[in-house]
Amino acid sequence: MKELFVLLEFGGHTALLLWGVHMIQTGVQRAFGSRLGVIMGRALGTRTRSFLTGMGITAAIQSSTATGLMITSFAAGGMVALMPALAAMLGANVGTTIIVQLLSFNLTALAPLFVLIGVWMFRHHQPGRRRDMGRVFIGFGLLLLALHELVQLLTPVQDADLLPVMLDALSDQPVIAMLLAAVLTWAAHSSVTVVVLIMSLASHGIVPPSLAFALVLGANLGTAVNPVLEGSSDNDPASRRLPLGNLGTRIIGCLVALALLPWIPAAMNALTSDPSRAVANFHTLFNIVVALLFLPFLGKYAELVTRMLPKRTNPDDPTRPMYLDESAHEVPDIALGNAAREALRVADMLQSLLGMARASLTGDDRHRLTRARYLNNAVSRLETLITTYLATTDRENMNKDDYARVNDIMAFITNVSRAAGVVTNGLLAHTERLTRRGWGFSKEQRNELVEVIERLMRNQRRMAALFVAEDVRSARYLAYEKDYFRKLESHAAETHLIEMKSGKLSQAEIGSAFLDMLRDTKTINSHLVEAASYPILARHDELLPNRLRDTES
Repeated sequence: MKELFVLLEFGGHTALLLWGVHMIQTGVQRAFGSRLGVIMGRALGTRTRSFLTGMGITAAIQSSTATGLMITSFAAGGMVALMPALAAMLGANVGTTIIVQLLSFNLTALAPLFVLIGVWMFRHHQPGRRRDMGRVFIGFGLLLLALHELVQLLTPVQDADLLPVMLDALSDQPVIAMLLAAVLTWAAHSSVTVVVLIMSLASHGIVPPSLAFALVLGANLGTAVNPVLEGSSDNDPASRRLPLGNLGTRIIGCLVALALLPWIPAAMNALTSDPSRAVANFHTLFNIVVALLFLPFLGKYAELVTRMLPKRTNPDDPTRPMYLDESAHEVPDIALGNAAREALRVADMLQSLLGMARASLTGDDRHRLTRARYLNNAVSRLETLITTYLATTDRENMNKDDYARVNDIMAFITNVSRAAGVVTNGLLAHTERLTRRGWGFSKEQRNELVEVIERLMRNQRRMAALFVAEDVRSARYLAYEKDYFRKLESHAAETHLIEMKSGKLSQAEIGSAFLDMLRDTKTINSHLVEAASYPILARHDELLPNRLRDTES
């Protein structure tokens, strides 16, 4: 029964350690997530600058996984090449060792102070950067308290009879020890937690130095396995170049370190006699040495990874999402960026459908409507996938701006999808029906429809630009377009009635189809305005509640 309570205590303290690391990561991501993403996007260039950027940002957020997701997002979009992305990952692996170095010192006495400061900041500030930094202080305090309790818990364990037998067996099998630590790191999703546990075991003499260093190698290997196993669900091998390339550097480094393991304890003892600090030093030096070994050869290494994982393209399948990376759910900035990029891809499909509608007025293609319906089905499917992706993104790590961006993306993709449906089932369907009956518009009607559709295509490009970069003046200009289409429909309706009264009944159905198509263009333009213009104008308080005049006042 006593052993059961010891296991429960160990599990509870380990969970508290994990939660402390989680609070530090999420607090920094909430406070600086968007800014860090902008800094990284600008800094990724040469291998040296990318290395320093990855190291600096990971030292701040203490999550090489989060940094890797940002880098992967840039690499997938073609904004950064594979070589600087790999350099940034090498820097991220070094950056994540900073907190381990801090924890190698005895900072337990500061734990209550950190928690006190964190709780005060969290309770006395509105949601924002200061409150998020309160989470960081609380997380660091909990981390120190959990580490202290683990040290106290492990003190009597070193006297157990069975433990020396188990550790002796592992000491002779460094490969098995490394693999066990890799599995534990993968399960914990935190190399920091596992290395801190190894430091606790080493400080009590529970594990010999050679075994402790083998376990550290496993922690470094396990943290590189996570992005590979839980990364992008995309079937394109090119999307896995970065995580697999990073894993390759870890594997090669671990194999070299295992070969040198008999001589490593003596080298670490020359730096410090403290077993806990020796573990922290080895963890840091291992990542620095691996980075120094690979940085000069990253160009050739990136070429090798690219040849091994060629890009698989399938242009005939527009229904397959390109940017909805499932592994980014825990980092809202990246997840929302991915959803926005996929939504812009859907907007490009709407532009293609408008082009088909314009072409249908100037040429006969009986298969055009079939292709348009296929593309419209792709738009509908991607709308569902984007909506599901946003619904399953971690809301706990979102701030007020993130929630607003979610609403903007939802409004954008919904209206784009509805506009695509009107183009397919309205404009193209009317044209196809007239062609099937052998009818056609007059030259004036056809020219007017072409001009109106081209105006819609320009408005679609404005809509996409507003979705990317908010501009009140452009939003106001796009909203004014509703007046043009409203007047156009009114004028066409009056003209149609005049022709009917003048006895031109033979043109009644063609005139009715012409009027229906103009009404469809008005509906499409309304969706374009609601997709991007209205959300911006609403935020700047430039919209009236309704179009009714206040007669009571």
